[in-house]
Amino acid sequence: MKANGKTTAIFPFTKPEDQGLDPNRLEKWQKRLRKEKVTSCLIIKNGHCVFEYYKNKKIESKPQKIHSVTKSIVSALVGICFDQKLIPSLDTPILDFFPKFAELEQDSRKRSITVNHLLTMTPGYHWPEFGEWDGFSHMFYAPNWVRFVLERKLECDPGTRMNYNTGATHLLTAIVQRVSGMKASEFADKHLFKPLGITEYIWHEDPQGINNGGSGMMMHTLDLAKFGIMYLNQGRYGKKQIVSKEWVSNSMTPQFMTYENIGHYARHWWVGQLDREQPLEGANMCYFALGYGGQFIIVLPAHQMVAVITSELYESSLLPLSLFREHIVPALLRGGIGSSEPV
Repeated sequence: MKANGKTTAIFPFTKPEDQGLDPNRLEKWQKRLRKEKVTSCLIIKNGHCVFEYYKNKKIESKPQKIHSVTKSIVSALVGICFDQKLIPSLDTPILDFFPKFAELEQDSRKRSITVNHLLTMTPGYHWPEFGEWDGFSHMFYAPNWVRFVLERKLECDPGTRMNYNTGATHLLTAIVQRVSGMKASEFADKHLFKPLGITEYIWHEDPQGINNGGSGMMMHTLDLAKFGIMYLNQGRYGKKQIVSKEWVSNSMTPQFMTYENIGHYARHWWVGQLDREQPLEGANMCYFALGYGGQFIIVLPAHQMVAVITSELYESSLLPLSLFREHIVPALLRGGIGSSEPV
């Protein structure tokens, strides 16, 4: 379970028991990962690496497909735009950013769709991504993705119901690009990735050159951990406040329960219980970014811990979270919370 040099240069390796984790449980966890299509796992607690796993050397050295974990990264970019007042209010109607579409729109309800509705996935569009589309957004077949989303009919009033919507995130990415005057990837390089020490990633684009905000990024496991640590530390990484504390708190406040098998949806982050038999509160709360195929960044604030998991479990995307609850949560709760000093 000893970490490699790249990891320990940032997060010093320590024995799990020194951070209040049962090492026997972690050994069982590692054996189980080997049996599944889990490609990597990194666990950071109290600023120390207590567990690192890669299926092979090739996976260790290249960026991983993170699918919808990209959405949580876009949320951070929106937060930075908001902090910089490039987006004046979360209640700003999104058609303010797409005036050509506003002129053509006949459904007056669409004029009330706001940035916050996109963040909470409540714009009201007919978007059967988890229904007849079978998990794959038909937006990807369209010649213009932004147009495809904006022209969707409404099936309910904005703000009334959460429905998983990759198109909502792509609109947010387009908004970041419009208000910043640069590609979302360039804005991310300057204001998010460079402060986190992230230098290698891949972020695909749509036909109009807008970065694919819903699922288009590939990133190293270690860099995903840095992003998780930033959220654990309320938007700070090292000595730099990258996104405001208020934004982080706002992003992780539960809003809607639509998919009970996953958890509450906040603002491009999911919120759930460590022990599903106990209330969603205090030390039993966790926040996670989730991507198709079993990609996770799991943040446990009360335990000062971040876990990153990448997988190729395309038939069972939620399995890593289930295994985390089965193996890591008992190791954590029996071992105690340990130090609560921020990283």
